Amino acid sequence: MKLQFIEAGEIVSTHGVRGEIKILTWLDCPEYLLDFERVRIAGVDYSVESCRVQKTCNLLKVKGIDTMEAAQALRGKIVEIYRSDVDDDILFAAELINMEVYAEDKMIGLITEVLDYPGNSVYVVKGEHEYMIPAVKAFVLSTDLETNRMDVRLIEGMRSDEG
Repeated sequence: MKLQFIEAGEIVSTHGVRGEIKILTWLDCPEYLLDFERVRIAGVDYSVESCRVQKTCNLLKVKGIDTMEAAQALRGKIVEIYRSDVDDDILFAAELINMEVYAEDKMIGLITEVLDYPGNSVYVVKGEHEYMIPAVKAFVLSTDLETNRMDVRLIEGMRSDEG
């Protein structure tokens, strides 16, 4: 299901005295957050003044947060990006949860979890049986967020209860 907002990370601390906040990013890499002109923090929209990478985090300065005290009040809050600001070709794990999965036009279950591994992600699909489907083009034939449907090709060994 296509979401309106995507959780990008959590504010873990402040940086400096001018209201900059440090975000532990949940995106694939902290560089990804550099491309956005607006964010949402605790349900409030903010314009991005600047964003830079510091190790595995982002240092973000938003309009209207100009003191260390104001930034400190945001600690522990979730930073979201607007889905409409992201290319439609990019999929987020949160959008895949509860997606209907079909093999040869038969629904085999819903995605209940997305496991991240170094080579690729794996979709855990639960229905009558449980399947572990690698998130690669050889097995994921199509994904449609609008209809909440994924079509896959199954092979022997993907069903976790096969003996």
